Amino acid sequence: MIEHEVRVHPSAADLPRAEQLAWKLAALATDPAPVDDDVAEMVVNRLIDDAAVAAAALTRPPVANARAQALRHPYTPGASLFGCARSTRVSPEWAAWANSVAVRDLDYHDTFLGAEYSHPGDNIPPLLAVAQHRHRGGADLVRAVATAYEVQVDLARSISLHAHGIDHVAHLGPSVAAGLGALLGLPTEVVFQAIGQALHTTTATRQSRKGEISSWKAYAPAFAGKVAIEAVDRAMRGERSPAPIYEGEDGVVAVLLDGPEACYHVALPGPGEARRAILETYTKEHAAEYQAQAFIDLARRLRRSIPDLQRVRAITIHTSHHTHHVIGTGANDPQKLDPTASRETLDHSLMYILAVALEDGAWDWQESYAPERAGRPETVALWHRITTAEDPVWNRRYLSADPRERAFGGRVVVELEEGGVIEDEIAVADAHPLGARPFGRAEYIAKFQDLAKDTVAEVERESFLELATRLPSLGAAELATLTFTAADLEARTPGGGLF
Repeated sequence: MIEHEVRVHPSAADLPRAEQLAWKLAALATDPAPVDDDVAEMVVNRLIDDAAVAAAALTRPPVANARAQALRHPYTPGASLFGCARSTRVSPEWAAWANSVAVRDLDYHDTFLGAEYSHPGDNIPPLLAVAQHRHRGGADLVRAVATAYEVQVDLARSISLHAHGIDHVAHLGPSVAAGLGALLGLPTEVVFQAIGQALHTTTATRQSRKGEISSWKAYAPAFAGKVAIEAVDRAMRGERSPAPIYEGEDGVVAVLLDGPEACYHVALPGPGEARRAILETYTKEHAAEYQAQAFIDLARRLRRSIPDLQRVRAITIHTSHHTHHVIGTGANDPQKLDPTASRETLDHSLMYILAVALEDGAWDWQESYAPERAGRPETVALWHRITTAEDPVWNRRYLSADPRERAFGGRVVVELEEGGVIEDEIAVADAHPLGARPFGRAEYIAKFQDLAKDTVAEVERESFLELATRLPSLGAAELATLTFTAADLEARTPGGGLF
């Protein structure tokens, strides 16, 4: 890895392109580095993971509405839509839009946590859509996905967006553009212009994950992917982007992030160096914000030590700054304590999640969010006795450069009415690569089979898995059929809107 310094330069300095971060990302995307076998295997796993959560969400309103919009844009050759007939093809940017919303809606796919949060699996739908539209094969898609993960993870590891109220999809726009450059074999100049445009148009505020969280949380990454595809299209036609997009005196760093005196250090693979960042990411066993994953697992263990949850006086979760301020009481969001809050809000309430996991000893992607479950009086009482606290130990571990020490959990202290104290801690979720039960190919397939069983017929599930597991060797014709159908889905797609 080569560390690159990123700082603000005045316009008069005329910063050379080769010294701009967007150019370095573009050079990474166009470098013909080999794809390691274990990276290719993980790309397959994450494709299956995305498909699993998309299948479960097919009939949910945000997904149905995104699909309805996409269906108004038929195109040949085009790309497929999850759940629709294989003969249904729409313009690739609209396929990316609908499929990305399906992947993101349940907040149930992979994550990387560093200086910034990210869900790198959001890269896969736009890359798959363009691969189908442009008749690319599985090996091309694998290279593109590995590249996009590398860019998003490397940016998220080094540059915080949320600290300045900017949504994490500002790293996703550039990563999709870079992945598309790798997919299509574009010149570095074209990818550079596309990355700049994609970043410029995806810097939105973080209000989509604050307060009363809405369905836009699912749409935000879909918008970033769609915009990135359009940016690549314009760049291929010779259109240019604002530059230097990161380092300019009115650029992203100077105006939106740490300001004119800022200096970031972004490590990227050198020429010929394999893109292995996907192996540092991790998926979810539970349908909840990633920083709650370990606490669901801890609750299943901890509840055996608590004789009676009604005797709990208070629970304090000692954890990292990020967890405390994003899904804990440090967010200062009263909505996180509201039994009538949206699913998206409850998904970002560690207090609610721990209360339900303690009571049920499990977490269900549907039942755990049901209004009647959230409104249960004993649950509300327990929920409101839970607080979070920032802890320097867990802060250090959260940001540790050593993957073996890096942790996304914390310590839970339970105070009983009679004065006793019960406590336990957990560093990483059970499904994490360093956890008690790491996810492997069998677990990804089982997740797909479980989440897709109510919407996708068995023959369709098996057909999808047969193709997906052979992804690195698929030809363009087979990749064009890499999807799954659900009976009568198009007939149940809602109307309305402008299109």
